[in-house]
Amino acid sequence: MSVNKVILIGNVGKDPDVRYLDTGIAVATFSLATTDRAYTLQNGTQVPERTEWHNIVLWRGLAQTAEKYVRKGDKLYIEGKIRSRSYDDQNGIKRTIVEIFADNMEMLTPRSASQQPGTGYVQAQAVSRQQMSAQVAPQQQQTSDNSLTDDLPF
Repeated sequence: MSVNKVILIGNVGKDPDVRYLDTGIAVATFSLATTDRAYTLQNGTQVPERTEWHNIVLWRGLAQTAEKYVRKGDKLYIEGKIRSRSYDDQNGIKRTIVEIFADNMEMLTPRSASQQPGTGYVQAQAVSRQQMSAQVAPQQQQTSDNSLTDDLPF
């Protein structure tokens, strides 16, 4: 038995490049940055911040979703498999590319934050909670006015 599973949470480095095969299947590629924070060891040695760049490949529906909604700077959760491929460049040097073929993607950047640069997640979350409570209050009043003899919708 073997396992090939990758889980990444990081920031999109460039807008997805989406292409369509002759059969109509969408393929999206983009880079994702994951960063280990800088820290200081007990002996005083400082370890600098380290950023890794990952090549992400999405197929079909995930690729179409990325085309519509994913933008540079967005925070994503990616789950998938590592795949590598080799080719010879123009100078005849063999190159190897490591890619993450995503099976699952979740967008972690709130829409209001990605549309307004500089808006933090906490701010966007607080605003959406206020908006939701304003919408829920009228619905709760309306529900309490209904009689108990009404048929259930299911």
